[in-house]
Amino acid sequence: MLSSRLLWFISGTLFGMATILFAQQWTHPVRNLIVRKVEQNAVPSVADDTAASILQFGHPGPVSDDLKRDAYMANYNRRDRNANWVGEHLNRQTLTAGEGVDRSRSSFREDPAIPPMFQALLKDYIRSGFDRGHQAPAADATFTQQAMDETFFLTNMAPQVGVGFNRGYWAYVEEFVRSLVDTYPDVWVWTGELFLPQKGEDGKFYVKYQMIGNPPNVAVPTHFYKVVLAKRNETYSTASFVFPNQPIANNITLETFKVAQEAIERASGLTFLTSLPPALLTDLCVEIKCAVKTEHS
Repeated sequence: MLSSRLLWFISGTLFGMATILFAQQWTHPVRNLIVRKVEQNAVPSVADDTAASILQFGHPGPVSDDLKRDAYMANYNRRDRNANWVGEHLNRQTLTAGEGVDRSRSSFREDPAIPPMFQALLKDYIRSGFDRGHQAPAADATFTQQAMDETFFLTNMAPQVGVGFNRGYWAYVEEFVRSLVDTYPDVWVWTGELFLPQKGEDGKFYVKYQMIGNPPNVAVPTHFYKVVLAKRNETYSTASFVFPNQPIANNITLETFKVAQEAIERASGLTFLTSLPPALLTDLCVEIKCAVKTEHS
């Protein structure tokens, strides 16, 4: 038979284990309840009270619409009726034409994803003197008809000077970006609009731009940018460009428009490639020749 001292030891051990189990089951909920009570009873700051009073009726914005499409993603600016940026990921597969895909079957159209009061309208461009300039080119989206069609939403357009720019140098830049997949398996490009200051006759700087539509509805950018990222063998190369929204002569080199990425970020309020340490990035135009092929090349 077990001695009384051993029985007492076993009984004490079992009681201790039961106590621990009880504590684990009950102290956590009680502790969590206490924490919640403390959080609920926390005294809000004056700033919190002010914000709550103002936001009780809703947050005015600004609202930027993220538009996810088969060949691109866009972030739309409701005030200017232009995209803040349009991003694409290009490779040989995305640039391989699908059977039966035909640009002539696509048509420009207003984007139903945007509330009507903030939409760019087809009538805005009529007799405006500007082209409906693609930000993600239709030629980048030939793998399906739907992908092609989606590039014709007006949320992917901006007013561009036609002769000498949209129907000239800008098209050559788009072709240069596509050609990079011959060297780099993966290429990303972000395209967007800028409204840059210019020096007036009084020596002061002003931001001045035209509006199209009646009533005025769509802002005409003064400049356009492209941020290009190319990947090969786990190495990333990048280059950034800014182009004026005006005719550009074919003999002007692409590198004339090359700028520091930071210049675009300062002008646009955007930041690019934030998940890539700068030490991993090399200059694309050092690795290859950054040049456009014009119709006279």
